Amino acid sequence: MQCSGGKAADKSAPGGYTVKIILTVIEDSMLNLQRLAIFVAVVEAGNFTAAANTLGQSKAVVSFNIKQLESELGVSLLARSTRKLSLTDAGERFYQRSLRLLQEAENVLDDVRRDHHGLSGTLRITSTPEYGAHAVVPALAAFAQLHPRLRIQHVSSSQHADLIAERFDVAIRLGRMADSNHRAARLDDFAILPVASPDYLARQQIVSLAQLAQAQWIVHSRLASPLSWQVVTPQRQAVLFDVETPAALTADSATALLAFALHGAGVALLPDWLARPALQRGQLCQLLPDHRFPTQSIYALYPNTRHVPEKVRAFIDFLRSWLAKGE
Repeated sequence: MQCSGGKAADKSAPGGYTVKIILTVIEDSMLNLQRLAIFVAVVEAGNFTAAANTLGQSKAVVSFNIKQLESELGVSLLARSTRKLSLTDAGERFYQRSLRLLQEAENVLDDVRRDHHGLSGTLRITSTPEYGAHAVVPALAAFAQLHPRLRIQHVSSSQHADLIAERFDVAIRLGRMADSNHRAARLDDFAILPVASPDYLARQQIVSLAQLAQAQWIVHSRLASPLSWQVVTPQRQAVLFDVETPAALTADSATALLAFALHGAGVALLPDWLARPALQRGQLCQLLPDHRFPTQSIYALYPNTRHVPEKVRAFIDFLRSWLAKGE
């Protein structure tokens, strides 16, 4: 019986035919990833010259790679004019997929490096300014001390950012989770409290849900109108509470709602963690403290990719533990 070996086996041996094919595929893939990065840079910069400056390459190299990419794909990605570049329909779709692919490639590389050096790369996180200052930034500061090779970027915004387009790894969101294409991890819960200043309450007494429904309300611009919540009464009955008057004031941040309430402008429904200091100082009063408005939740949203980077998993676990300990 003849032992296995011969030319067929040599093709799979190190340095053989199969390995050469694999190396060729890897080289081609790396070249494509480089071209994807150049394409994304051109889109974000708006022209070849600015992209070349960002990438530290010549305009000719950038232009050549875009032409090669379009040739390989067989479609036009950019519509060129004398004044500016714009994406074609195919280019827009390809741009979004390029962002995802480049992010996944970076995540894989970060995880490989972690095996030898710990967490590295960049962790980019967004949250509202208020909750960022209250919890996210302190947690990030502690997390950074544990992972000195990891670069951390925190962006405060009252707007809900596009995680993919703006390249965020994690978004911390508060409230009730709407349908999303992203993954969501629930971190904690918090109460919301109707509050008003002593000055406002001196002008308008509020000792019942009926009086609260007729109050002068200050609301977040993201809330639907008319305002309506399920409220649990002292008798543990769930009743539908409807605000009977249109909102007197609206704002796009919880900080503005708090400021309006402190200045006697009306009633605001605020997170307990935000209203608590003013309540303790007597600057605000909690209305109907024996009633309970719906509990809200804190979520970590992250892109729904096949490979969830270790830096994302590690920070979500860290933040959940941080919140649980009340730090």
